[in-house]
Amino acid sequence: MIYRSGSDWLGTGAKRVVLFGMSGLGKTYLANMLRDAGNWFHYSVDYRIGTRYMGEFIADNFKREAMKVPLLRELLLSDSVIIASNITFDNLAPLSTYLGKPGSPTRGGLRFDDYCLRQNQHRQAEISALLDTRHFINRARDIYAIPNFVCDSGGSICEVVDPHDPADPVLQALERDLLMVWIKGSDAHTAELVRRFDRAPKPMYYQPEFLDRAWITYRVEKGLAEHEVNPDDFIRWTYARALADRQPRYEAMARRGVTVLAEEVAEVKSPADFARLIARAIDRKED
Repeated sequence: MIYRSGSDWLGTGAKRVVLFGMSGLGKTYLANMLRDAGNWFHYSVDYRIGTRYMGEFIADNFKREAMKVPLLRELLLSDSVIIASNITFDNLAPLSTYLGKPGSPTRGGLRFDDYCLRQNQHRQAEISALLDTRHFINRARDIYAIPNFVCDSGGSICEVVDPHDPADPVLQALERDLLMVWIKGSDAHTAELVRRFDRAPKPMYYQPEFLDRAWITYRVEKGLAEHEVNPDDFIRWTYARALADRQPRYEAMARRGVTVLAEEVAEVKSPADFARLIARAIDRKED
């Protein structure tokens, strides 16, 4: 790790962390709180994906749908309107909408092959965005003179790296420059995330091998052809299984850094609280 002890971390003038773990456990809460303090640069991997790497895919999808509307088609062909996404750190809906859900087109689903194409686009974009982290560390220092840096990774980071490979290029790049911090949730947190997802299922990225197995197993269990799949039902069925599949991958990643509990994160109200939390986590690791 780039910090040898809790005191080393507390004494440095350049604190740099990458937060990872399941979505909904406090990564973005911490990143926003640190950024608002004024001396932390917040790098959102999902925002970078949705703007730099998938912005054109997203905008083209909007245009494709607009072309189905006669009035908008006429305006688009005459360059009379501009259609673009308005992604922000707190609103990534254009990205998740583009990813979509596989299943019956009459229920808003995508053909599985098209869905997998978009999944692969996201995979490549996420890897690229993660590897851009060093560029933004340098940018924060050289342009804005901000010494502290928080990388707010997506929940799917564990799907685009091999946490069991010591030479994984993405993880090597991250741990070279930042302290890796896993926000670990309890069984109760997982159950709550599943309940939230069940109320409002949202598109997400899955590891290809996991997705293929889930798609086949679901349809065999339900006795459905591809075009008969209810997209929302499939991703509800898949979500809890995806969380269970991710857990050991997060644990393997955490061996390269430190672990904090979601309950501890909930008590953090200031950058000073955060600094003390990470110092304790480093010292626990060293013990």
